[in-house]
Amino acid sequence: MSEAIHHHQSPAVPLPLDLPQALPFIIDEMPLGIAVMDTERRVVLLNRAMEALTGFDREAARSIGCRHIIRGDVCLGNCPALSMNHGPGTMCVEGNIVNCERQKIPVRITFTPIKDQQGEVIGFFEAVEDIRMLRALAGETAGAYTFGQIVGRSPEMEQLYRFLPMIAQSDSSVLLTGETGTGKDLVAEAIHQSSPRAKAPFIKVNCGALPATLLESELFGHHKGAFTGATENKPGRFRMAHNGTLFLTEIGDLPLPLQVKLLTFLDDRIIFPLGSTKGFLCDVRVIAATHRDLEQMVREGTFRQDLLFRLNVVRMQLPPLRERRDDIQLLLDHFLHTFVSRFKKPIKGFSTDAQRILLAYPYPGNVRELKNIVEYASNVCQDDQIQPEHLPAYLTNPMPLEPAAGTMLPVSTGTPPTEKGPGEDLVDRAAIERKLILDAILKARQEQTEELEWPAIERKMIVDAIVKAQGRRSKAAVILGWSRSRLYRKMAQHGIET
Repeated sequence: MSEAIHHHQSPAVPLPLDLPQALPFIIDEMPLGIAVMDTERRVVLLNRAMEALTGFDREAARSIGCRHIIRGDVCLGNCPALSMNHGPGTMCVEGNIVNCERQKIPVRITFTPIKDQQGEVIGFFEAVEDIRMLRALAGETAGAYTFGQIVGRSPEMEQLYRFLPMIAQSDSSVLLTGETGTGKDLVAEAIHQSSPRAKAPFIKVNCGALPATLLESELFGHHKGAFTGATENKPGRFRMAHNGTLFLTEIGDLPLPLQVKLLTFLDDRIIFPLGSTKGFLCDVRVIAATHRDLEQMVREGTFRQDLLFRLNVVRMQLPPLRERRDDIQLLLDHFLHTFVSRFKKPIKGFSTDAQRILLAYPYPGNVRELKNIVEYASNVCQDDQIQPEHLPAYLTNPMPLEPAAGTMLPVSTGTPPTEKGPGEDLVDRAAIERKLILDAILKARQEQTEELEWPAIERKMIVDAIVKAQGRRSKAAVILGWSRSRLYRKMAQHGIET
C-alpha cells in the first residue's frame, strides 16, 4: 500500500530536449528572420520569418551561399562573418536587402559566431529585423503629405490618412478596391506596418499569377507525398504569415474551389495542408484587393457571395488619379526626386511645357503610369530640365484610336451593346473614354483657343457628347461610357446646364 502511494506521488521524469531536432521549431516562432550558416557561410537553416522576408524557400536555400539569399549591401565585401574567426563575438549593422520581388528593404542584421566547446567557430547565426516602420517613424522615408509610402494631399487622401490608423489597430478583414495602379499594394503594406503585427511577416500572394493546381499548394502548403513531385513538406503562405498579415491581391481571380477553402479558413482560422488530416491554427489577418466588380461577379456566379460578405468587413475604395488631380504635381515632384537620386542625374525639374502636358494628361493607368512616365523621362533626359521631347511619345503626339476593320466602336452608335462577356464592359468603357480624351486633346491643340488643362478638356468632352446626343443626358452618358450619376456630377462640377 505504502509502495503504491509512494509510486503515485513520484514526480514525472521530463523527457530530455533533443535540441537539433527542436531547433527548427524554436526559431520558427521567433518574429525575426533567422539564418544558420556553416563556416563557409552556406545556409543550413532558415526560419519562417526569413522565408517571408527574402522570398526564398528554406529547402531551396539550403547549401546556397548566404550572400545569394540575403542579398544585402553588407554582402558586397564587408561581410561581418569574415572577421569573426578571431574578432568580436557579436556584430550589428544596418543596411538594405533585396528580396525575390526586387524590393529594397531596410534591415538591422545581427551576426553571432557559433562555437564549440574548444572555442572554435563551427558556424554563424544571423538575425535580420525589418526596420521599414522604424525608418518611417524617424522621418527617413516619411514626409509631409505621406502615410508610409503613400503620397497625396487631396481631400480624398487626407480622409484615407485619417482612416488607415484606425483600421490598422483592428484585426478585421479588409477589402481594397479601385482601378489598377491606384496603390492598393501600398495601402495594404501601410496597414500592416501601422498595426500591432508590424514585426511579423507581411506575405503577398497574387491570386491570378498561378494556376489553380499550384495556387492551393502555395497558399495552404502540402505534406511530403501529397502529389507527384511533393518531395518535401511545404508550409504554405498562410503558415508563413502566422502572427502577421496575408495580402491576397487580385482576389477576383481566385478559382471557385479555393474560394470555398478560403471561406472555411476565415470561419475557423484553421488551415489543412494538402495531404494532411491535421489542421494548424493560424493567426493571420487577411487583406484582399481587386480591380474587378465583385458584386457583378457574384451575379454572374464567378465569385461566392458568402466570401464577399466575409471579406467586406472593412471596404476601402481607392480613388483614381483623375479624381484627385491636386496630387499630380506632388507626385511628379516626389518621383522625380526619387529617380534623380537613384540615377545620379543633374535634373532640377520640369520645363513649363513639359509640366503643362503632364498636368493635363488624364493618367488612365493612375499613379503607376505617372511613376513610369517620370522614370522614363529621368532616364532619357541629359539636361537640367525635363522637356516635352523627353516624355513618352504618346503624351506629345497622341493618335486617335481608330476602330479595326469591320468593327464599330460603341461611341459611334450611342447605344450600349446588348450582350457582354465578363469584364468586357470595363474594357469598352476604358476604350471609349481614352478615345474621347485623345480626341479632345487633339481638338484643343488644333483650335488653340484655350489652355491644354484637364478641366477644360473634360468640359469639352462633356459638351461634345451632349451635342451629339441632342441634349439627351442619358444618351450622352452612354457616349462617354459613364454612368448617368457620374455625368450629372461632372456637369454640376463644370457648370454645364441643358
